[in-house]
Amino acid sequence: MAIINASNTIQNIEHDSFNSWIRLILLFTIGVIGTVGMWSVVVVMPAIEKEFNIDRGQASLLYATTMVGFGLGNFLIGKIIDKFGLKLPIIFAIIILVSSYLIAMISTEFWHLLILQIFMGTAAATFFGPSMADIGNFFEKRRGLAVAIIASANYVAGAFWPLVISYFLEFTTWKQVYLYIGIICIVVMFPIALYLKNNVANNESNNKFGSETNTLNNLSPNTLQILLILAGIGCCLAMAMPQVHIVALCVERGFGLSIGAEILAVMLFSGMISRVGFGFLSDKIGPVYTLFIGSLLQMLSLVFFLPFDSQLSLYIVSLMFGLSQGGIVPAYAMIIRKYLPIEQVGERVGLVIMATIVGMGLGGWMSGEIFDITQSYKLAFVNGIFWNFTNLLIVTFIMWQIYFKKDKLVLG
Repeated sequence: MAIINASNTIQNIEHDSFNSWIRLILLFTIGVIGTVGMWSVVVVMPAIEKEFNIDRGQASLLYATTMVGFGLGNFLIGKIIDKFGLKLPIIFAIIILVSSYLIAMISTEFWHLLILQIFMGTAAATFFGPSMADIGNFFEKRRGLAVAIIASANYVAGAFWPLVISYFLEFTTWKQVYLYIGIICIVVMFPIALYLKNNVANNESNNKFGSETNTLNNLSPNTLQILLILAGIGCCLAMAMPQVHIVALCVERGFGLSIGAEILAVMLFSGMISRVGFGFLSDKIGPVYTLFIGSLLQMLSLVFFLPFDSQLSLYIVSLMFGLSQGGIVPAYAMIIRKYLPIEQVGERVGLVIMATIVGMGLGGWMSGEIFDITQSYKLAFVNGIFWNFTNLLIVTFIMWQIYFKKDKLVLG
């Protein structure tokens, strides 16, 4: 069982226990609410374009700056939790998140919002990469599933928040919506944060599930880290086009904001199912094979966006896209947890998550610029397919180094 000392810190962990699942539920819940900053901007983007008289490329910078904050937060907070645990960063992140939404309500310049989105992204990061690194210390047999569930909280947020926000935007302003979001965050998240026990992440009981660097052959840990960073950038440059611009695409094609929000919700809800499914798969065949399968399926689903542009087809292809790619980002974290030094897992996971967010930010911005130049999203999808292919090449090389340079194929 977990042992908690007078400072409310967990010292010894019983893996896959009842308390492990309780912690998983708490971190999942706080992740659904806390990553709202990543999705609210996607829905309010058309309203902000109109209010500040800016074009699509400029408005896309809102998402890009959110991803900058999200990426930096994953890395910096990952380093912090390796030494001090997760509880205090979560409390500070809630304060930053709520403050940013309230200040945004009184902002009068577009650049004010750009700065605030950086803070929102940094706060949201606490509930993503660091939480994945933390929960991995509480599970052994179901570690892949547990990490995937935490990662899926972001997708649940993406399915939940756009629908709620688009509903309120029908009869109120985006600034009023931001007030509602701030209230929800305080009411739901703060009690959970106060209840949550801290964790000394790298104690002796965790180190017995150390990394498998002996299976890397000629691939050094730092080389693997760099390859995962490059793969993450390529993967999420591709992923950004549908996730960031699907609402704007639907508005541009005359389907309306609410339809766009529904299609985004379908994409992300199916992504949540995909993440859990790929989590089961990762526990069976290992994270490297899981990453390869997810990367391949994501590229194929992106291709299907090109020939189909009706409302019904967008629902179907978005469903396919969500089901194909949900396991990619958790697989990066699981590869690090399995093959790289355990005492650095928070920092190393944070680095790769930061890279994926850089990819998302660049991909969102590039797609907006391509639209402004061509007045179409077709070439933006082609751009995404190209970057996904680079990710697939890197993942194939990693898979070859770890498994196929041996005398026989090894699963797990």
